[in-house]
Amino acid sequence: MAASDPVADMLSKIQNAAKVGHEKVDVSISKMKLEIVKILKTEGYIKNFKKITDDNGHSVIRIFLKYDDVNESVIHGMKKISTPGRRVYSGYRDLPRVYNGFGTLIISTSTGVTTGKKASEKMVGGELICTVW
Repeated sequence: MAASDPVADMLSKIQNAAKVGHEKVDVSISKMKLEIVKILKTEGYIKNFKKITDDNGHSVIRIFLKYDDVNESVIHGMKKISTPGRRVYSGYRDLPRVYNGFGTLIISTSTGVTTGKKASEKMVGGELICTVW
């Protein structure tokens, strides 16, 4: 069955794998997903990622999850904001804060997919994709 919201599907897979302690998780590849995973890497939520071809010949992103000293996941939660049925947009002045600045907002702007902090600095708004904390 095809997912109606592939980004939400990816976020669910990452969150579920982190909760049960998996070392890695594979998700199907797209430009948007790849940009979101790059942001997760630079913000320190995952160890690493790489593009590979799975056993069936499909391209996937293999995401290596990150845990702290006591094997607790670094990702405490992820929440999708925009959905296919309800897109949410915001100007750079009205971007929401995630956990009083301790989380990360991922936003799709005219200059590409970026974090909320970088979008505020560049003074660009856009579609709110998700939050990670």
